[in-house]
Amino acid sequence: MQLLHKKIVISTLTLTGLLLLDACSTDFLTRQPQGQYSPASLSNSNGIEGLLIGAYGMIDGQGIDGQDAWNHEVQNWVYGGIASDDAYKGTDSGDQPEQSFIERYDFQPTLNHTRNKWRGLYEGVARTNDLLDNLGAATGITDARKKQIEAEARFLRGYFHFEARKIFRYVPYIDEKIYDASDPNSTKVPNDKEIWPNIEADFQAAMAVLPETQAEPGRPTKWAAMAHLAKTYMFQGFDISTGAPNAAKLQQAKALLDQIVNSGKFSLMENYSQNFDSDTRNNKESIFEVQYAKSAADDGAANAGMGLAHPYASPWGCCGFYQPSQNLVNAYKTDANGLPLLDTFNDSDVKNDQGVAFEAAYTPHTGTLDPRLDWTVGRRGILFKDWKIHNSDFIRDQSYGGPYSPKKHVASRKNTLLGAGWVNLTANNYRMIRYSHVLLWLAEAETEVGSLTRARDLVNMIRKRAANPADFVKLATQGATRDAYTVDESKPAANYLIKEYPASAFATKEAARKAVRFETRLEFAMEGHRFFDLVRWGIAADVLNTYVTKEADKRTYKRGARFVKGRNEYYPVPQQAIDNAFKNGQPTLVQNPAYK
Repeated sequence: MQLLHKKIVISTLTLTGLLLLDACSTDFLTRQPQGQYSPASLSNSNGIEGLLIGAYGMIDGQGIDGQDAWNHEVQNWVYGGIASDDAYKGTDSGDQPEQSFIERYDFQPTLNHTRNKWRGLYEGVARTNDLLDNLGAATGITDARKKQIEAEARFLRGYFHFEARKIFRYVPYIDEKIYDASDPNSTKVPNDKEIWPNIEADFQAAMAVLPETQAEPGRPTKWAAMAHLAKTYMFQGFDISTGAPNAAKLQQAKALLDQIVNSGKFSLMENYSQNFDSDTRNNKESIFEVQYAKSAADDGAANAGMGLAHPYASPWGCCGFYQPSQNLVNAYKTDANGLPLLDTFNDSDVKNDQGVAFEAAYTPHTGTLDPRLDWTVGRRGILFKDWKIHNSDFIRDQSYGGPYSPKKHVASRKNTLLGAGWVNLTANNYRMIRYSHVLLWLAEAETEVGSLTRARDLVNMIRKRAANPADFVKLATQGATRDAYTVDESKPAANYLIKEYPASAFATKEAARKAVRFETRLEFAMEGHRFFDLVRWGIAADVLNTYVTKEADKRTYKRGARFVKGRNEYYPVPQQAIDNAFKNGQPTLVQNPAYK
């Protein structure tokens, strides 16, 4: 049974009580809430398990009524994707105009998007604290189960605070000792302290108790907590102002990442594409996944947050957001040795069909390419999973958003319930941390505080998997109707060439660092990580301003956009959060100084 992160109608005890799920029967994860419970009803097994499921309900960002799911979407395609060099807002100029502010680095404290992201994360914090506040006095639960519940709750609380720290920087840490259900002012906590130590403590506590395996996919294991703790160290691994490495934090991360690798519990899937297929969820590469489900009867557990980020073509018909950039597509070019063009990739463009008529003959780019491109980006003449051959009808407004479509999160036709509600809602899980993350984080750490040879070996594990010819997108030929096509399994769709790095490519720390970071982009593009990686490496201003300068010739709305170093690394504290946090007539939250 999967732990489905459903949209659960739930409110914290500081509001109107709790709508509870029955936690006894085997189908409790897909049942709708059936009533309102008083605090006294929470002091038993059913109440506590219901509170735990309610906390899980916030991890996919879809658990708050009246709030657009994409504002608090777990993949961060708005905050980590379109704010980076991976993607444009897409669609057309008039749709979701707030995202245009984010794409141009005009971050405003009054944007609904950032307000709702903050609100969703701290709703998750509140739910974990509700649970922990009631856990101690609960009856009918064994001590062992209480410890397990506490560990899961602390994992979730660590995650919610990690995301808040990553996105906003100036955030409060709130735990159950601060939280008081009878005092609405108890959670009005100043944001004047560094909360990384608190986040570390939550993941450490979870790691110490959680089992190595869980019966239900979606519940964290010891390894998931360890990986998140390592990620927390990696986010402290560089000075974001100078890019200088923090050896102590990188060593801490390296020790944990080594444990995960040496455990033998995880390995890369044979095919890169298996990380983006509903049929291969919760596989041997998965360390922590957000679970989704979709049925004809209920879309409540489906991935609504990515609903806008689908091609505009039938059968989706909506909405055309989150279009890959030309810069990203260019990054997948390779040289005659099958290696990335680390410094010159953006000097010329991979051929595209910008302005080419739908009916016109078209031959895709003939130069050598990394095969991961065509599992990441939909482009003209290439089969889009098992749907149809990509053409200009996939795009809402090519002159505005460019010629490419996002691909990784879109479910295959065979796993989509056509005619059952909104086709854009899918059961394709989000692989929050997979083994390839561990390998590339470890390669980063090895580059800075370890062995360049081992860093190269780790990167080459990733590249060797990507080079598996069995996983190359195959050549497709258009059939008699728009949806019809034939596939020649003996021929690749493009001139794919990818090879492993030679020792000479990792001869210096600077060369190794460049290669590892470039590989990280290629492996995880369009998964919502890119902006935050650039920030934590301390290179966001240089990379993004170079990107905007050239992209402005293609996307005219980018003209005049500028990433301001020392400001745009983090989003402003939402003004509504500041206004709501007054205590005794005084504000407890202060604005990020860069936005004052």
